Amino acid sequence: MDNRLHIKKILIAVEDSPYSEKAAAYGFALATMVHADVVLLHVNEVQTPVMNVGDPLLNEPGMIMPELITAQEESSQKLLDRMAEKYRDENLQISTFRKLGNTRDEILNMADECNADLIILGTHGRTGFDHFITGSVSESVSRHAKCPVLIVPNK
Repeated sequence: MDNRLHIKKILIAVEDSPYSEKAAAYGFALATMVHADVVLLHVNEVQTPVMNVGDPLLNEPGMIMPELITAQEESSQKLLDRMAEKYRDENLQISTFRKLGNTRDEILNMADECNADLIILGTHGRTGFDHFITGSVSESVSRHAKCPVLIVPNK
């Protein structure tokens, strides 16, 4: 009977924060140890309309400025490129993905799409009212994921 854990693919969800950097470092170290492929994911939340060109009385929707979306995409790609370069190793297969949508949903969808054996993400460690208002992506991902989730604390 083989009791070894076989982790072939690790999904690391990142954002531009020290908490995420710590989780990425942990995830890449683990991937190197177990010879797993890494899927690096950054999700941009859908922005609320910032420029109203429609008539609110007629229920015409506003629009998101294209420049904002472009800046968000460029920033996301720079983050992924920087992390992939920082943790590049000839023995690691690293794939990067940018998604636009609800962070929790996109992480879960990507985990399913790439058949991830493990999801790794950081946490801000918010508590109290702040946690109540903003929720916790890491907590929600861990509740709904089909594979194990490793949450790297900010402490």
